[in-house]
Amino acid sequence: MAPDTAALLTVRGITKRFGGLAALRDVSLQVDRGEIRGLIGPNGAGKSTLLHIVSGFMAPTTGTFALDGRPLNGRKADEVATRGVARTFQHLALFGGMTVLENVMVGLHRQMRGPVPWLDRGEDTETAGAEAARALLRRHGLDGVAGAEIDALSVGQRKRVELVRALAARPRLLLLDEPAAGLAADEIKELIVSLRELRDRDGLTIVLVEHIMELVMSVCDRITVLSFGEVLAEGPPEHIRTDARVIDAYLGKQPV
Repeated sequence: MAPDTAALLTVRGITKRFGGLAALRDVSLQVDRGEIRGLIGPNGAGKSTLLHIVSGFMAPTTGTFALDGRPLNGRKADEVATRGVARTFQHLALFGGMTVLENVMVGLHRQMRGPVPWLDRGEDTETAGAEAARALLRRHGLDGVAGAEIDALSVGQRKRVELVRALAARPRLLLLDEPAAGLAADEIKELIVSLRELRDRDGLTIVLVEHIMELVMSVCDRITVLSFGEVLAEGPPEHIRTDARVIDAYLGKQPV
């Protein structure tokens, strides 16, 4: 794969083996700045494994990956986050027993100097960090639940909180693992609007793993299809939805 100065994320020849099982085989892709890239495929195709590798939660067996030309191989998850990569998880990874505001402030801690205020319950949380968190919650329609505990929220609300917490880190690259799972139809439409805004207004680069094709086909600039750990196809939504190989392996006989 030739160098591309437009690429923010570059993945070259990534293979990941678990014993005798190859979850990924020689996967290469480039994600341009300001692009929403869809990553789709059957269960077990290696989509989440690729996100784990790019975010530093897992090391590849072979291959390299870089952000803005700077290699990230061997970097731990916190180091990768410092470089500008944030993510959400397929299974919600919020802090139970804490409020919405406190969860978002966790995402802000790299932007704040000194201790995180909420770690000391006796300290006034009306700080610059708390105000920044409140501003993010207002922008994403969650200011009304800032003081609510996470466990009291609906699945849809918790999904939105996890997205806001990731955005609080001011990432250059946002990795979303099934952000629409468990959402109602109206919540999916709201998510579509939010993702388009993040790309168009903020210029954020997003890699999106998702099974809900309404979302994928509506917001993605390009789509990479994985099957059995390999890249099966890649291209804009209008090409992917009519690709015979993709229809046969994943979409079914009726293109979306």
